[in-house]
Amino acid sequence: MRWLREQFELSRGGSDHNVRPMEGLRGFAVFLVFLVHYVTLIEPWLPEQASIRAFAGSLHAIGNTGVDLFFVLSGYLIYGSLITRNQQFGRFIHRRIQRIYPAFIVVFVIYVLLSFAFPSESKIPSDATEGFVYLAQNFLLLPGILPIEPLITVAWSLSYELFYYLVIPLVIAVFRLRDRSAAWRVSFFMIVASLLAAYCFAYGGHVRLIMFIAGILLYEVMESSWFLSPPSLLGFGAFCVGILGTLVPVSGTMGAVLKTLILFVAFFFLCLTCFRNHLIWLSRVFSWAPLRWLGNMSYSYYLIHGLALKAGFLVLPKVLPDAGFDSWLFWALLPPMFVLTLVPASALFLLVERPLSIFPEKRRDPNVPAAVRNFY
Repeated sequence: MRWLREQFELSRGGSDHNVRPMEGLRGFAVFLVFLVHYVTLIEPWLPEQASIRAFAGSLHAIGNTGVDLFFVLSGYLIYGSLITRNQQFGRFIHRRIQRIYPAFIVVFVIYVLLSFAFPSESKIPSDATEGFVYLAQNFLLLPGILPIEPLITVAWSLSYELFYYLVIPLVIAVFRLRDRSAAWRVSFFMIVASLLAAYCFAYGGHVRLIMFIAGILLYEVMESSWFLSPPSLLGFGAFCVGILGTLVPVSGTMGAVLKTLILFVAFFFLCLTCFRNHLIWLSRVFSWAPLRWLGNMSYSYYLIHGLALKAGFLVLPKVLPDAGFDSWLFWALLPPMFVLTLVPASALFLLVERPLSIFPEKRRDPNVPAAVRNFY
């Protein structure tokens, strides 16, 4: 236990009470993402029984909200880091690249090697020129914002992150947001969110980008004294409404915008509840040490857990050759498959992400809060 604390506790010196529940929320978010890929891979093993398949589909939809929660937390942390002090754009982007790329490069190389080892599973075009362009596009994190199939399935969200990193410093500088009042900034970002939602409703588009704005508004409210601390029941209720809102039977652009707006409000109140008062039970739940440890290595886990799950399900027929297609299998396999994903994620975190991205020798900026350094 002491070794785990030493390796996976990253903010021991942090003084902000919201650091611990924030770490736990990251851990919960990445577990939701795990559920998405678990449901996808176990689906062929499920019986044709309508009830279990309907439940699995609902769990898949709920699990997708994990990425939206990551966007809220990223919006909160990065905006908070930038709005409080002027930073050189190049230095800021360099730190973000240093945070993202070491672990990403390792997983990227693994995917490329496996693509050549298993051509039937490869997404790389067979033509050499097209293949090179495709790999370059993926290395530059273009899939997601651009309509390109990602080599690493989950890497689409990194293009959203990188887009936010590039745009938000420019927005702060162009509109001189550091010189504006908090009320002015809140009004500004509410208008931006409304315009983006309206555009996506009419024409489609990247509506999930507004989740970053939920994080921005969260930071502004956290810094104010006029907003009361919500009780745990409100935060938990908002969370329940948010994830259940994903099951609303409305499709198309209208459904996407509606569900995202529900999550926008729900995750705002969930995070606000946890961050404003670290003594309430909801904040304590997300401050549970194992959940925080998972949150601290969430980037490594996010990148590699899908590959570990894929390997696990490829080996499964050899381990359970006579397993019946029954609903019990869904629940029986969930814990061991989750534990399986922790092994390569921990290795990637301890061998690559932690030494090269979080603690790169002694080059950490002491003015950057621990929560920002630890976040992907």
